[in-house]
Amino acid sequence: MKKVLTMVAVAGAAMIAQAKIGTVDMLKLVRNHASYETNKTLLTETQNDYQKNIDRIKDEIDSLQEEGKKLTEKVRNPMLAAKAKEQLEKELGAVQNKYIAAQQKFRSEAMRSEQELADLEARLLKTTTEDLQKKITAFAKENGYEMIVNVTACPYASPEIDVTAAVLKAMGVDVEKAREWTDEGK
Repeated sequence: MKKVLTMVAVAGAAMIAQAKIGTVDMLKLVRNHASYETNKTLLTETQNDYQKNIDRIKDEIDSLQEEGKKLTEKVRNPMLAAKAKEQLEKELGAVQNKYIAAQQKFRSEAMRSEQELADLEARLLKTTTEDLQKKITAFAKENGYEMIVNVTACPYASPEIDVTAAVLKAMGVDVEKAREWTDEGK
């Protein structure tokens, strides 16, 4: 039994050794995909729209805070009649309630906006990676590859098996002008 298992392991290793395998830098492919700039612009514009809404709510909070300060100063006036003071305290209470509600709305909108932006980014990335997977599959079939792996999934891969440039060419990207992946360029 050990002989059979050894023979199977040796045969499997020999098949893998003869398999045509390549690696790709998926981050570089994503950055050079036709939809990258459009997606980046959409995300930026969406983020700006969300920020405008959050800024509007923040302005409302600041305005209510200022109104509350003015009412508090008026309530502290020792020359104020009891009835007028009572009326101002009611107004102050209403402003405080509006202030609390606006703060809650601010937090809620900020969290909702952040979640929606993350969801949009995930959907766009999913669409891009699905398209890239189709292109990589077509490239692999055309060029006789049994396997093409994302280089980040390998602890080590020889640079000689990197086919990123060839896949970029197949995508119609000028390899010399291809965008590199950098932290600043995300």
